[in-house]
Parts: sequence; structure tokens; C-alpha cells
Amino acid sequence: MRGTPWNTAPQVGSPVAARPRERVLAEGPTRLSDEELLALVLRTGAKGQDAVALAAALLRRFGGLAGLLQQDAAALRQTRGLGAAKAASLLAARELATRMAFMRVKRGRYLENTKSVLQFLMGRLAGLQREVFGLLLLNARHNVLGVDYLFYGSVDRSAVYPREIVKACLKRNAAAVVLFHNHPSGDAEPSEADKDITKRVSAVLDEIDVHVIDHVIVAGTGPVSMAERGLVPTPESITTGCRI
Repeated sequence: MRGTPWNTAPQVGSPVAARPRERVLAEGPTRLSDEELLALVLRTGAKGQDAVALAAALLRRFGGLAGLLQQDAAALRQTRGLGAAKAASLLAARELATRMAFMRVKRGRYLENTKSVLQFLMGRLAGLQREVFGLLLLNARHNVLGVDYLFYGSVDRSAVYPREIVKACLKRNAAAVVLFHNHPSGDAEPSEADKDITKRVSAVLDEIDVHVIDHVIVAGTGPVSMAERGLVPTPESITTGCRI
């Protein structure tokens, strides 16, 4: 079947518009709507709905692609129209996108590639129901060496152990790190505890010549860079009095 011309949008209800598979092969994925692309991932519809109609209903329910793809396996399987197979397909699609974002992160320096880092962390952490604290480990040129997830649960002063952070940095021979964690509450605004953790970890890592260049907080409202807020201590501002 031939696709419509590149510069001609298919009419709603036309045979071409109803066949995302044929359209994506004939015209490319950029020509398809969110509903049509999602329909290709779902493959089939639900009772009384074709795949496109089901996709549209899911996007309405979760407020778009970001809201849908932030759901965990349990939430997806409890959603009307989604069974185990469809939920697994959505989780796989999200993971592929996250891994692709990480490949972009590893190809460039952090300070030149912050947007990709934030996208990667959003894909990895947004929608989680418990807090996760981790490190993006960097070399002296601020290229990414790897990612470590260190602490789970309530991320506060008592739950974050500087000794484990030091061990992770030494293991990777890191020269700098980006701290990150998520706020399941949905608000990424840094708390006083977040500021305290940043100061503590910065002071400890300064002792082994590792620089904390950012602390990223991820939530449903989007990521927040504490460095952009001026909330990450510079090496010059870390005094003996705040060392641990």
C-alpha cells in the first residue's frame, strides 16, 4: 500500500490514517501522532477499541506520554485495557529510550550535555514510588564513567552514608560526581535536607579531591539542578569547619 505524500496529512478516518504500521514504513515515524506511535507499541486494542483509540484513551488518562511512561509495572497492569503483554511492551519502550539517552550522556562532557543528563535521569527516576539516591561518576574532563545507585528509601541525613559514596568514587577513580535523587511526592523543589546532604557530601569528597558539580532532583514536575540554583558548594567555599 502506498503512503500519502510527505507534505499531505492523512484525513481522519481514512484507511491510511487507520494503519499506523503502514504509515510508519511508508512515511517514517516523525509523521505519526503520539497516539499512532503508541498504538504500534501496544499492537492491539482492547474490548470495543482499536489500538489507536486505546492509545488515545491512555494518553488522556495519564496526561500524555511522559505521564504514561512514568508508571511502574503494577500501575500499568491495573489500567483498563492493559494486560501483562502491553505493560511489558511499554516498560521495554521506556527502557530503550532511557538507555539511548544514557549513550548520549556518555558521549559528551557533563557541562556541555546537561540536558541529556536530565533527560536520562527523568527516564530512570520519574514515577518511582520510593526515593533513590545515586551518583553520576565523571572523570577529570567530566566525561561520564558510570552510574551508581547507592541508597533506597527515605533520603535524609541519616540514610546517606558518605563512606559508601567515597568507596564508589574510589572504585571508579572518579574526579567529579553529580549527585541525584528523586522526590516521589512530585515536587522537585530542594528541601533543607537536600541542601544539608549536598554540603556534607561535598565536604567529604573534597578530602579525596573529588568535586561535586551538581545535585539533580527528579520529580513529576521535572528535574531541578541545584547547581543552577547556586546550592552546590564550590571547592573554594568548603571550609575546615564543615568537614566531617
